[in-house]
Amino acid sequence: MGIEREYDSNFRFVLVAARRARQLQNGAQPLVSSHSHKASKVAQDEIAAGKIAYVKGEDTPVLKPGVEAPDIPKFVS
Repeated sequence: MGIEREYDSNFRFVLVAARRARQLQNGAQPLVSSHSHKASKVAQDEIAAGKIAYVKGEDTPVLKPGVEAPDIPKFVS
């Protein structure tokens, strides 16, 4: 795991900005001064200033749970 400041995709940028905007809406203090009062724009300004980073975990494989499926009756025609 490491702290990342560069965004490998626009999708990740949007996710990080949305999470930070939610924090701002819930009462967190802005880390930079911004011209806007909108939480989404303030979050983008914080990211542009390099104040917001994210933790990128190891690539772990997605494991599907081993759930047994019910037997499906077979019809002979």
